[in-house]
Parts: sequence; C-alpha cells; structure tokens
Amino acid sequence: MIDLHTHTILSDGELIPSELFRRAYVRGYTVIGIADHVDFSNIECVIGSGLRAKDENGWEIDVVVGVELTHIPPHKIATLARKAKSLGAELVIAHGETLAEPVAPGTNHAALLAEDVDILAHPGLIEQEDVELAKDRGVFLEITARSGHSITNGHVARLASRAGADLILNTDAHAPEDLIDDELAMKVAAGAGLSEEEVERVLRENPRRVVERAVG
Repeated sequence: MIDLHTHTILSDGELIPSELFRRAYVRGYTVIGIADHVDFSNIECVIGSGLRAKDENGWEIDVVVGVELTHIPPHKIATLARKAKSLGAELVIAHGETLAEPVAPGTNHAALLAEDVDILAHPGLIEQEDVELAKDRGVFLEITARSGHSITNGHVARLASRAGADLILNTDAHAPEDLIDDELAMKVAAGAGLSEEEVERVLRENPRRVVERAVG
C-alpha cells in the first residue's frame, strides 16, 4: 500500500509523524507521504519538521515529505508550490475544488498550470479541459477514500479514463481510523468505476511513478 496524502499534528491531523508512520506500517503500508496543510504562514516550519521526521524515522516504511497547498488564492498557487520545492518538499499536492469545502473557483486550473504541483487532490467536478490539461502536464488526479471529498470520485475517474489522464488513490488521512488496507483501497477504486486493469494501475504503477519522481 502506497498512500501519499496524509496529515499529522503539523496541521490538522491527530498523530505525530512517528506514530503515523508506525500505524501505517502495521496496516501494511510500504510508503507513506505526509502532506500537511500549508499556506505562506507555516510552510517553512511544516517542511522543516517533516524532513526531520523523515530523517529520524526508524520504522520499516519509506516516507515522502510533501505539503498540501490549501485554500490558496489561485493566482498565488504557482509561487507557493515553487517555494515548497525550494524548501525541500519532495511532493506538492494542491487542494482541489472539492464539493465538501468552499474552495475558490479556478483553483484546479491554476494548480494544473503550476510547474511544481505533482498531485491535484479531490478536484471535485473538474472540467474535461482541465483533465486534459492534467494529462498534458503530467499532474496526477486524486481519487480519495476520505468521506465528503470522495463523492465525486466517479466523475473524476470517468473523465480521466476518457482523456487518458493519470489517477492516484490516497486516503487524505487525518486520524488513525482513516488509514486503510490494500483490500479497501481496491474497493474504493472499483467503486469509482475503474476496471480491474485501471485499479491495478492506480494502486500500483502510478504511486510508484510519483515516488520515483519525488525522491529518485
């Protein structure tokens, strides 16, 4: 199981990084990405703390240090994404236009244009032209196990399949009970309408590609 979108007490999660890593390992994870919510006020301390947590990680699980750019004015997303990478973030996730929160219109499009965004999280009722833009720019579109955000998984998966855009499945975990195992991940992907072949690609091939791009 590879899950690249989780949260710790560095933003609104319930666990310190070391406990999250341990609980994920026990669940069968091989790679976990921490991507705490950031804006211009906290990005330095979140990335710095995440990198220290990775350096001191003693559990048998690989860690990817990322951030989730959250409720950023669309015209500032590219600047903050670039800053995140310059501070050492290995992965930049943009908080997409989920129906569960009042995200500014234009966020999806701005994130897909930003050079340093790797994943567009829970993009809601994303437009077909933006799905095609994601394909062209190599940005992965997220389907999610998180309640609320997940209600548009089917829409995202359908448009991505039509355009040939890459999908990835994450939990957006904030609490221990949000972590899932491989069996449930497969059910979430299948529930989004993906074929067996697509499920395999979304759960196995695509996460490995993101990790390889993030950490080499």
